Amino acid sequence: MQNDDDRNCNCNCDITEDSRYAVLKEYIDSLHGARDIGVLVLQKAQSIFGYLPLEVHKFISENTGIPIAELYGVSTFYSQFTLKPKGKHHIAVCLGTACYVKGGKKVADKVAETLHIEIGDTTPDGLFTLDSTRCLGCCGLSPVMMIDNDIYAKLDDVETIPAILDKYRE
Repeated sequence: MQNDDDRNCNCNCDITEDSRYAVLKEYIDSLHGARDIGVLVLQKAQSIFGYLPLEVHKFISENTGIPIAELYGVSTFYSQFTLKPKGKHHIAVCLGTACYVKGGKKVADKVAETLHIEIGDTTPDGLFTLDSTRCLGCCGLSPVMMIDNDIYAKLDDVETIPAILDKYRE
């Protein structure tokens, strides 16, 4: 039986949690004798589970001999890793200088208010994850947000944001 975290991850969720650990163990075993495998194993684990919960850190530590504190340090240092499950749709609101000056914070606040979450959180239904970013490369179109690969520019009227989000609920 899958738990809530299994259903909300961005991984191949038609396999069981036991199968995921078996795949990870097989990968770890394939690296036998290799040096400095921590990042590689964490990347593989995240691709399998969708994120890196404590249980996965423990499993990796037990099967590689890498101290859990070292693994956790790597997981929290590099932005490619996440310790929480991510939603189906990723929202990135730009808070770089141009966007911030033109109302990026208001955009972020409206998204957070609409979804009833804070930046860095995922909605309870697993549909949205809200993050901030420093630049999306659209400074002339600020304020900007990106949902998955879709850019929404010149969001001067934050009252349009709920309708934008509704497109992703369907």
